[in-house]
Amino acid sequence: MESQAIVIAAVGALGVGAQWVAWRTGWPAIVLMLAAGFIAGPITGLIDPEAAFGDMLDPMISVGVALILFEGGLSLDLKELRHSGKAVMRLATVGVLVGWALGTLAGFYIAGLVWPVAVLFGGILIVTGPTVVIPLLRQANIQTRPNSILKWEGIVNDPTGALCAVIAYEYFRFVQDNPGATPIDVVPPLIIAAILSGLVGYAAARAIAFLFPRGAIPEYLKVPVLFTVVIAVFVLTNQIEHEAGLVAVTVMGITLANRDVASIRSIHPFKENVAILLVSGIFILLSASLKWEELTYLQTSIRPLLFLLALLFLVRPATVLISLLGTDVPWNERLFVAWIAPRGIVLVAICGLFALRLDDLGIQGGQLLVGLSFAVVVVTVIAHGFTIGIVAKLLGIKGDSRPGLLIVGSTPWTIALAKQMEAIETPVMIVDPSWQRLGAARREGLPFYHGEILNEATEHNLDLAPFQVLVAATENEAYNALVCTEFAHEIGRDSVYQLGEDSEGDDRHALPESIRGRALFETGFGVTDVNEYQRQGWVFKKTKLSDEFDFEDAQEKLPDSATMLLLVRADGTLRFFTHAARPEPRAGDTIITFAPPQIKRPAEKGDAPPKPQTT
Repeated sequence: MESQAIVIAAVGALGVGAQWVAWRTGWPAIVLMLAAGFIAGPITGLIDPEAAFGDMLDPMISVGVALILFEGGLSLDLKELRHSGKAVMRLATVGVLVGWALGTLAGFYIAGLVWPVAVLFGGILIVTGPTVVIPLLRQANIQTRPNSILKWEGIVNDPTGALCAVIAYEYFRFVQDNPGATPIDVVPPLIIAAILSGLVGYAAARAIAFLFPRGAIPEYLKVPVLFTVVIAVFVLTNQIEHEAGLVAVTVMGITLANRDVASIRSIHPFKENVAILLVSGIFILLSASLKWEELTYLQTSIRPLLFLLALLFLVRPATVLISLLGTDVPWNERLFVAWIAPRGIVLVAICGLFALRLDDLGIQGGQLLVGLSFAVVVVTVIAHGFTIGIVAKLLGIKGDSRPGLLIVGSTPWTIALAKQMEAIETPVMIVDPSWQRLGAARREGLPFYHGEILNEATEHNLDLAPFQVLVAATENEAYNALVCTEFAHEIGRDSVYQLGEDSEGDDRHALPESIRGRALFETGFGVTDVNEYQRQGWVFKKTKLSDEFDFEDAQEKLPDSATMLLLVRADGTLRFFTHAARPEPRAGDTIITFAPPQIKRPAEKGDAPPKPQTT
């Protein structure tokens, strides 16, 4: 018992630690997690998951994978398919068949696997792990359509790949007992089982969508009930057919994501945290469970290397290009999708499961799947993770390279701020539900969106991906706080800002800091304050710092009453001056200041000319 607790603690520390290092360095997290588990397991022997958990290891991993797929399904909005629906459908049908066939041929002729193992492995290779794809897309800032295609393919094809592996396994098992059997004898019952499992997942989601809004479940029990139902659906449908539960939980997640259930949206931060913990833990456990003998095949033959090269440069590109023939997807996006296909946790978990089952059937070569699956994960994640930004740039499908600023509320002050940000080439967007208030933005030629930022339709009509910082600056302080609270989990608590409380405000009615965004300005100017200063003629000024003209020089040149709002790094990163934090200015930064109009005096003899850095 004590050893199990030590293993659990070590797995948590290694997994979360690897995620933190990935955040600090920008390296793919999955590579760091695999490396951490491999060092802790086969190399040093500090962790032995099989010895610690025994027969419980496989069900633990299976349930974890199910929860990850459910969480992924919750992120899929069917409205996204208006841009990429045909492409996703092709990849989920034609792409599955072509990818399965090509993967099987590569496994047999290049990797040297026997036919049963090659067919099963070819089916599993269809998956393109969403736990790897989605973070890579977020990190690389890809345009909407290729982003949507890859995200949907990753989620949808995970259970499909598992189902293909089940079909292959059940066929070979059936043939052993019934020589001369054909795929027709095996495939239809499995397809029916998958459909039934999907219907169970759909029914469970509809039940949740009915009960939650009607108060049948108290708020504090909604998350536990939801996750319990997911696990129950997974276990129940697995009784219908092995791995059919993955289909059920994916359908359940997608159904809930597309029902109007407010409670589901409120649990997003929690389910994302759970997904991170599950991904970290499972990867550490799987890589720590590797045995040296399972890696012998990779060390003693050139076939695995040739197979990996074929997978990268032949199988995946051919699968995508054949699948997308006749669609309206531009060729640069097709080539990008053809290159990006990192594999992840589902591939490794399913290979580990079927390696044991193939051995039970007496089929030789099943043990090769474990080492080969890890090799596929490592190589594809490294190849695609470190090149996704470069390839996207070469093909011209990167989003805005500089972080953007989303401004909620069209007022004279926000119009002036937007003009200043646009002048320094920072992407900016003003959002307001009033067409009349947006009139000034239209006249200035500023990007704007006419609509309610809190409306669900805005998520589908306005691409929020380019905007890494939000400023809520309407004349309603409570509304600003609501906007910041709503977007804090999506953009980040440290990246949502609002104007402070007005200097004449009543402390008794002040909003708690916990529900507000970060307060703009070190002085904490409120909405009334900035509007009054705006009427007095205050303006935004930009000051470029250099080695010769540093922060102290900039402060001396500005009026005493001027207050600094933010600085823009050379790469476009925005850092705001607030009452709680002051960024460290350095050479190359541009400081944006809100300052009173300068009163000109007659020039006197000996006056030095003004420095050109401030405009």
